[in-house]
Amino acid sequence: MRSQALDTAFRLGLSAAALAGLVSIDGCGRAGDRAGPSFPADKAAARVDGQTIWVSDVQSEAVAEGVIGQDERLDPSSELFRRMLDEVVDQRLLAAEALRRGVQNDPRVRRRLEADRDRVLGDALVQKIVEQAVNEGAVRGLYEEQRKLAKPADQFHARQIVVASQAEAGAIRKLLASGAAFDALASQRSIDAATRFNGGDLGYFTVDTMPDAYAAALKTAKAGDLVGPFKTDAGWVLLKVEDRRAEPPMSLDAARPQIIRFLTYDQVRDLLQRLRGKAKVELLPTQGASSAGRADPPNKPARKTP
Repeated sequence: MRSQALDTAFRLGLSAAALAGLVSIDGCGRAGDRAGPSFPADKAAARVDGQTIWVSDVQSEAVAEGVIGQDERLDPSSELFRRMLDEVVDQRLLAAEALRRGVQNDPRVRRRLEADRDRVLGDALVQKIVEQAVNEGAVRGLYEEQRKLAKPADQFHARQIVVASQAEAGAIRKLLASGAAFDALASQRSIDAATRFNGGDLGYFTVDTMPDAYAAALKTAKAGDLVGPFKTDAGWVLLKVEDRRAEPPMSLDAARPQIIRFLTYDQVRDLLQRLRGKAKVELLPTQGASSAGRADPPNKPARKTP
């Protein structure tokens, strides 16, 4: 859950290993001590001029580049791990050479380093907040809340025959009334390529997923009814209603990713709204703009079905 939420909330602008590869710089531009392992079980994968590259550094780089997902783990004995490790080593070497040449003293580079630092710190704060707020209890709570508020739609199982003219549709309806098999006529006469070869079967659907004419035609229909013909953009339609039932509620497992996204954004927006409410943010004129003012905090979204 944690990784899904974080993946939804924020993505780093640079790869994780690119940030890890930036040697910390003190006032004199000298390399400082690198951070230790990310967690107790983390292992050293390589050393570059005495500085350790951890397995977690390689893992982060693979995730940042989209080579693997947040929940996947690289096998340190795999070829993919070795390729990613080579990239991290190269980044460390480039960062060290940049320091040797004094690249870090360029004002533009310093601004980029500061921006990257802000981004990493911001993401770390979001991670802590999300870890605390987006938990199993919160997910289940919102799921149950939405189940109580939801008004389930009716779900239909129907077959259809689509033809080019109202007259042809009327003739087919007479054949059906005399006992002809709907699925056989659908295969023989329907012009809808998506359904004619399976006897016109539309499966289960709700009317909001269909053209408006279907909703009007099925408004009072019940299982066993023959509906139509009615006009649509595709032609004239006859429907045989096989079943009508209340739409089953979405399961917790199916709803979980969407609920996590909602809770995550809800937490991030709440945090930003509070921070902006306390901060003095001034938007200054740029590119000919003539006025500046305090930035309004973002509006918190109304709570709605995830």
